[in-house]
Amino acid sequence: MDATPDTAEPRPRTGPAVPEQSRLTRRGHRPGAAPRAGGPRPAAAAGPARHPAAPGAAPAAAAPPYGHGTPDGGASAAPGAAGGAGPVRPVVGELRLSAFGPHRGLALPLAPVTFLTGPSGSGKSHVLAAHEALAALAAGATLEAAFPDPAARVPDRAPVDAQGRRGFRIGCTVDGPAGPVRLDLAVQAEPALRIVGERLTANGETLLGTALRDPGRRSVQAAWLTGGSAAVTRAPFPDDRLGTALIPLRVAGATPGQRRVLAAAEQVVVALRSVFACDPEPERMRAPAVHGEGRLLRDCANLADVLRRTRHECTTRHTLLARAAQAACAGRVHGLDVLTSCDRSGPVTAALDRGPGQPATALGRLGSGELRFLALALVLLTGPGVLAMDPAAELLSARQALTVLADGFDRGLDRRQNAELLRLALLAGGRGHVRLLAAVGEEAAAAAREAPGAAVVDLGHDRHARDEQRTARDR
Repeated sequence: MDATPDTAEPRPRTGPAVPEQSRLTRRGHRPGAAPRAGGPRPAAAAGPARHPAAPGAAPAAAAPPYGHGTPDGGASAAPGAAGGAGPVRPVVGELRLSAFGPHRGLALPLAPVTFLTGPSGSGKSHVLAAHEALAALAAGATLEAAFPDPAARVPDRAPVDAQGRRGFRIGCTVDGPAGPVRLDLAVQAEPALRIVGERLTANGETLLGTALRDPGRRSVQAAWLTGGSAAVTRAPFPDDRLGTALIPLRVAGATPGQRRVLAAAEQVVVALRSVFACDPEPERMRAPAVHGEGRLLRDCANLADVLRRTRHECTTRHTLLARAAQAACAGRVHGLDVLTSCDRSGPVTAALDRGPGQPATALGRLGSGELRFLALALVLLTGPGVLAMDPAAELLSARQALTVLADGFDRGLDRRQNAELLRLALLAGGRGHVRLLAAVGEEAAAAAREAPGAAVVDLGHDRHARDEQRTARDR
């Protein structure tokens, strides 16, 4: 089958013991989490490890989760799974679409601010969908929840093998304290949706590998590095869930090999779970919002309720958003006002404060571009606490980097609004708190090329070059 990777079982590696990484702990479902559809759900790194360290290893208390260093920088961390050091915040440094939709052999390096451009059909949405699907799987979702239409992700013109199977392959590289860690996943889409192969590697060493050995069973054979009396440990894993997200529930971390596996898996899970996909829908944002938790939904329909929360709980960010609105909204903007009823269950409305003696302008009267701008600016200025997502709650937010995914980032925006959003994205990306991966049109891409710190990838040009090379090889 086209989607089946070369699978290899982990190889033991000798070397000094490394400081422990914290164990993933079980936690209940939270609002905004990926669908569970039953079964165990992984969590992220917690506090000090509870299992004993190997002889010669640093005490667990001396190694905080994901190494040392200041939250805002890429300071060195304690050696981890790869025996190296990386940034304190785990981040996805590369996204791979080996065989996914229109893409074959695509390796996409991700900067703190990355814009995807290209003509219609060049595969921008497929890149964002692959990243979002990996995030859902890392949060414990099933394949069915992560890929609601798997047949649409099968590579163009992919042939059917002798067993009538077709599928796709995606992966990523996560940089962090454990060094670069690669995750590669092969999924069978037809005739039944299932994982047929997964590999977690660091420094060329396979730490976890799964493979479909018996098509008649709904499980894959998993093998992970042990490094103790047994070189590897083998056990069946479900074929509809990511093994990397499940391994912390199976491994005690009693040997240096197991701790390398745990450190690598935790790093990947933390980076992938810290993702928020945003697609503001202005028509849904015009109506008064219901008084709720104040966590922004994907379509931003509850923007007014979130503004109510930021106004009372984070005046600094609320003020920054108001200043951004001054630069991107028509007319004078003195601030962002929020009106709520005496009844906490009543509606919440928001408006632009036009200054003393001037009537306020309700959000429902703003243009579509202004509404989209306010929603996207809020996402770039805030953090996971006010977004409908499920990050690693057991890890300090200062040690996580939020990744925002946005398809049609510049849709309905004028040049002034695009310039202000680009400024906010570069500001957030430079601080390391928020990363952005967005699909934009040619005008926004041209402006981003002139901005230091922004990376622009032209998928249409790159895909055309790859197609020409493939045609030449075929000849």
